[in-house]
This record gives sequence, C-alpha cells and structure tokens, in this order.
Amino acid sequence: MPIYNRIAELHDDMQAWRRDIHQHPELCFEEQRTAEVVAEKLRSWGIEVHEGIGITGLVGVLKGQGDSTRTIGIRADMDALPMQELNEFSHKSKIDGKMHACGHDGHTAILLGAAKYLSETRNFDGTIHFIFQPAEEGGGGGDAMVKDGLFKRFPCDGVYGLHNMPDKPYGTIHLRPGPLMASADMVEMTVHGKGGHAAHPQFAKDPIAIGVQLYTALQTIVARNVSAVDNAVVSVTMFEAGTAQNVIGHSAKLTASIRTMTAEIRDYIEDRVREICSGIASAHGTTIDVDYQRGYPSTVNHEKETYIVAKAAAAIVGEDKIDLNPPPRMGSEDFSFMLEACPGAYLFLGTGDANHVHKVHHPEYDFNDEALSIGASIWAQLVEQQMPRS
Repeated sequence: MPIYNRIAELHDDMQAWRRDIHQHPELCFEEQRTAEVVAEKLRSWGIEVHEGIGITGLVGVLKGQGDSTRTIGIRADMDALPMQELNEFSHKSKIDGKMHACGHDGHTAILLGAAKYLSETRNFDGTIHFIFQPAEEGGGGGDAMVKDGLFKRFPCDGVYGLHNMPDKPYGTIHLRPGPLMASADMVEMTVHGKGGHAAHPQFAKDPIAIGVQLYTALQTIVARNVSAVDNAVVSVTMFEAGTAQNVIGHSAKLTASIRTMTAEIRDYIEDRVREICSGIASAHGTTIDVDYQRGYPSTVNHEKETYIVAKAAAAIVGEDKIDLNPPPRMGSEDFSFMLEACPGAYLFLGTGDANHVHKVHHPEYDFNDEALSIGASIWAQLVEQQMPRS
C-alpha cells in the first residue's frame, strides 16, 4: 500500500501547519501557543481533548466504530531548541534565539494529519490516544506526562513514536527491538585543592593538576573497564579552573556527559566515576565532590511492538525500505520514559535528500515536508492494522 490517498490530499494542509509551528517555536514547557493550535484543530475534527498533562502536554481521544476495548497511543513532541536559525526562507523562525532545529514541528504535523484522517474515516474499532508531548529537548516532558498519570488516565495497549532522520535516505524506516538510543546522564566533579602563588606550587594543592589526572582516569572507564561490544561514552565537556595567570586556584570543576545502552553498564559507570574521584582525591590529600545526575534512560523498544509498527511501515514504504538492525545511537530521547511505563516502539523516518542535508540541531536544518504524508500514513496504517473493524 502506498501513501493513503486522503492523506496525500492533506499534504498542503500539513505543510501549512508545520510551517506555522516552525515560525513560532517554543521551548521546554513553554508550548502554550503550539498546544492551543493543536487542541483547536483536534476539537474541530470532533476529537476529545485533555490539556495540561505534564504542564503543557495534551491528549486527544478518538473512539472508532464498535465497542472494542483495544487502545493505542501515538506520540509527537512539540518543543523547539534555544538556538538562532540561519535560514532565510519565508517560514523561518520569527523569534530570536529559538528554532525548530530537530523537526518536532514535523512530528506534530504528522500526528495532526493522521488524526484528521482517522477522525474522518473512523475505519477502526477501539480508542486512539493522540499524545502531544512538551519538553523533549532536555526537559523530560515524557517523564512529566507519565508522572501526571498519562497511562492511568489514557491506558494504551501499545505506544508509538517516531523521529525524522535527515542522515538516512528519504522514505526509509530504521528501528530495532531492544536498546535503540542511549541513556543520558551528567556528572559534575568539583576538585577542592589549596590555592597559592604560581611561583610557589609546593605550598599549594593544585586543583588543575589533580583535574588533569581525573580527566585522564575517566577516559579509561570505557577504554579499559567496559567491554568493546558494549556501547558507552564518557565525554568530559567542561573544565573550569583559575582566575589569573599567576595564581593557583582553590578549585576546579569538570563536567561530563555519560551515555550507555543498558542499566547494568549505567550503574557500573556511575560507581566507577565515584571510585576514581575518591581514589584521586585520597592520593592528593584533598576532596572531590561528585554530583551525579541521571537523565533520560535508554530508549528500549519492546520486541512485539517493534515488529507491529515495522509491519505497518512496510505497508506504506515497502519491505525493502525497512531496516530492522540499525546500529544503536548514542543520542537520547525521553520517549524512553513512556516505553518504561507501557509496551511500545520508536522508529526513525529517513528524510534526507538533495535539498535536506543538514542534520538535526544545525542552524540551517529544516524538516523535509515531503515526509509528512509518509509519517501520517504509517500512523493511520498502524491504527487500522491493530484495531480493525469486525
């Protein structure tokens, strides 16, 4: 089955919705306008709307024909990034310092397109929950919605989400059962040394020298403590110390980003970071404070649901466009919180072509509107496949 004819007819509408959202980007938990636009459209199509879930999130509820108790959830994220857009096309951001550089405007338009089609046809028996989520970009909006009772109020037999991928060919689908994306943790390590005159280091405990040793030791965690077949990254991204060229400072701070695929490796790396900090501090007769903050967990697809959505996608793009064994990505995604609370799967939709070469989070990125009908058709096919009318 190719793209749904009715959804193809909606392409211009979806493009207009997407570009309007692109012009009015909103950051984490600020998505008031976007949520209002989405809610207004859903209501106009006869879809029941529940707002204020996870602060600025909302859920649209649509019941099909029949009395089936089957349910399905489909999620789109709505937030933008705090960065300046460098594009010059007519639908560029109207707000300085804010930009839809990750395609969440496209994800929202895709789900709206599917919602409009499904509201018109009702060619299913069951209940759909259209989940519009805030604050994916570091705010943990998925977690906020789950904690706000998302799946208690709107139970789902399965929940599904997608992300555009401009580094993959247009119209291809990439997903796998098990870990698909990494967890994202952060650690701040503050070395408390002893300040002094740069000409007399023997009277000081140089926090920079200690910090350099700490940096080097942290690199051995993945290189020498984690198996080569396990995916993990420890990246020290900030090293802050010193105030003058002739002064040995009193402290230094190192900040690191830590990415892992499994809970076991995640726990192990945290323990190892703490052990290294304790050992180096002891060796120098000083202290190192460790502020270890756990962020998004790994995005782990459930096996059954992975093959369910792969089947739906194959019906739209063809079996030859489905990759069920892509390498896991070390980026992170807060749809992971939903997958911890409910069975489901997440997929990547390839959007790369000659006119869309910039990766997400690039100041010249723009969502490929040609992919809107593909995404909406996949969601429509998933619903009709999983909740057929008797």
